[in-house]
Amino acid sequence: MPGVFHRSVNLRGPAGQLEALLWTSRLDNPSVVAVVCHPHPLFGGTMHNKVVYQAAKTLHRRGMAVLRFNFRGVGLSEGIHDRGSGEAADVRAALDYIAAEFPSRPILLAGFSFGAWVGLRVGCEDARVANLVGLGIPVNDSDFSYLLDCAKPKLFLIGGRDQFASRDRVEKLFSRLSEPKQLFFVNDADHFFTNHLPEMAGALDAWLVEQYPLLKTLMPERRS
Repeated sequence: MPGVFHRSVNLRGPAGQLEALLWTSRLDNPSVVAVVCHPHPLFGGTMHNKVVYQAAKTLHRRGMAVLRFNFRGVGLSEGIHDRGSGEAADVRAALDYIAAEFPSRPILLAGFSFGAWVGLRVGCEDARVANLVGLGIPVNDSDFSYLLDCAKPKLFLIGGRDQFASRDRVEKLFSRLSEPKQLFFVNDADHFFTNHLPEMAGALDAWLVEQYPLLKTLMPERRS
């Protein structure tokens, strides 16, 4: 099996450099690449969040190159929090980077919580993005109506007891979205999928196989 390694990179963001981490393999020539966006910066969200890490690991084990990054003002990323507007530009910078590193590859964009609210909006608009994954979309207090005009394949993974995403509101939004789309509730899980990350990862992995049936050879399990 090819060796696995990660590379710390600095992205050129509109507010300055953005701290990022790129996972690839030693013999990497991925057919699909991914960007994963982290939860709210003002509530401790970083690219090292457990949900973000687990999602990135699941994508990478399916052979994808995966980029995580810190929004402006988080970790070593320059700039200050901009309530979603500037963070959308940060997502575009991440897409620009991975598109330049892996030209002409379809991009999967995933986001958790705030990262889903900001990231999926950009992903809907950007032609380079082929698939969207929303983890714990905070529909109780955030506007996701922009998804109504998005015809790209979409997966939503929600904790059955998510305190920021009531089942009724999630199902109401989901019913109005165009196909292709899938919704999966992780029973008894909270917003952070506490003690239920394996179920979340399993649902994501099953969807990946449907979307990209050629990505069937698992990469070695990451241990760090």
